[in-house]
Amino acid sequence: MAGRSATPSPLTSSFTAPASLSPLPPMEAPAFVKFPLTTRIRSPLHDCASPSSYPFLPSIRNLSFSCTSSLISSGHSFSHDSFSDRSVNGLPVSGCSSRSFSSDTFSYGFINRLAVSRSRRVYAVSDKSPETFDNVVLSKVKRPLDMDPLSLWNRYLDWLYQHKDLGLYVDVSRIGFTDEFVAQMEPRFQKAFKAMEDLEAGAIANPDEGRMVGHYWLRAPHLSPNQYLQKQIVDSLDRVRRFAADVVNGKIKPPPCPAERFTQVLSIGIGGSALGPEFVAEALAPDNPPLKIRFIDNTDPAGIDRQIAQLGPELSSTLVLVISKSGGTPETRNGLLEVQKAFREKGLDFAKQGVAVTQENSLLDNTARMEGWLARFPMFDWVGGRTSEMSAVGLLPAALQGINIREFLQGAAEMDKATRIPVMKENPAALLALCWYWASDGVGSKDMVVLPYKDSLLLFSRYLQQLVMESLGKEYDLDGNLVR
Repeated sequence: MAGRSATPSPLTSSFTAPASLSPLPPMEAPAFVKFPLTTRIRSPLHDCASPSSYPFLPSIRNLSFSCTSSLISSGHSFSHDSFSDRSVNGLPVSGCSSRSFSSDTFSYGFINRLAVSRSRRVYAVSDKSPETFDNVVLSKVKRPLDMDPLSLWNRYLDWLYQHKDLGLYVDVSRIGFTDEFVAQMEPRFQKAFKAMEDLEAGAIANPDEGRMVGHYWLRAPHLSPNQYLQKQIVDSLDRVRRFAADVVNGKIKPPPCPAERFTQVLSIGIGGSALGPEFVAEALAPDNPPLKIRFIDNTDPAGIDRQIAQLGPELSSTLVLVISKSGGTPETRNGLLEVQKAFREKGLDFAKQGVAVTQENSLLDNTARMEGWLARFPMFDWVGGRTSEMSAVGLLPAALQGINIREFLQGAAEMDKATRIPVMKENPAALLALCWYWASDGVGSKDMVVLPYKDSLLLFSRYLQQLVMESLGKEYDLDGNLVR
């Protein structure tokens, strides 16, 4: 156990405000126990329904926040909008409903102290006495976490998840969910566990398109619902491994060029066809890969031109991967056309250096076949773009960089096993879902902030952002009800 550190952590920000904040009484400063993942809040904050007319502080005192959590579901905080002329110690503050408060040194989201509805409530701070707030309707405040050091330690021991084989630890102990909430959520989780079991067995998960969802079969082909799908997966993996090995070893060569072997990979794709491969390249590629990789994942002409210009004379020894599930994605096609133009201007035959990763008989697949591209690899209709990293979409660029894709798949399969356990405390995915549901009131009333501390995980937040948005950003639920 330790008292509050005099040196703030990378995520620690502090400021002060009058101790007479109303209507919540000031809380005593607790002793803090330091854990790998913690959220530490002591505040007399209050939440108002309509504070737009309240004055703001000329100075801030006696209010302190500190946070060292690497997973924050951030709540509504101070914002800067209509009261742009108001400031506190040089920091902008307002009574509007936007959800950020930041300066060069301050950026903060609240988790455990307050549960605030997105549409109705914002924070207000005033130097007036409590009587000035007699017409304010208070929001419902969740019961604060017991900050007694022994209670915190016991809660940490009770809720810490460990997967020692994978080196994975998930600490949710500082998220303030209650035992009553966990008990209320248990039936929902059992329903979700059963739905996942059915999904992995081949149940139709996309009623609009009549499709299965089976990206987990990619790392465990024996779990696929029939031998035909199992053969597809195994054959595709074998082809990826052989092709990548032949390119790296120089057996497959580019047209006559000074290098006499491929030295670069240029991957053209967008969304799930780019974010996964980019993330893995940043996180797992060796410092000196056999082939260096770069990406065209936008339609910005300047960005495309920059990638081509940086290749310079190595364009002649560049293997070009064109990745598109439908084969007709406009952004990917625009990038392809620009690259093909650069090849023509250099007098190079693009087809001898082009590789297509797409669904069979798509526009891209047919084009690559008719033009005689170097190779074609399949994407399956039961794998969504955002979850396609362990298909040829991600495995081919990874293998070309010298990443051991067999171990990559084995690790993913182990993680899948952990998330199949139908016990909330023993399932890391269930624990994170529980925390997210608690923090956002089950309706997305707060935002999630992902803060990678490791440089190689910098792109994890971008990858996760698309994964979450495309998975949960639906207008209707599976029963056809409008999601609000």
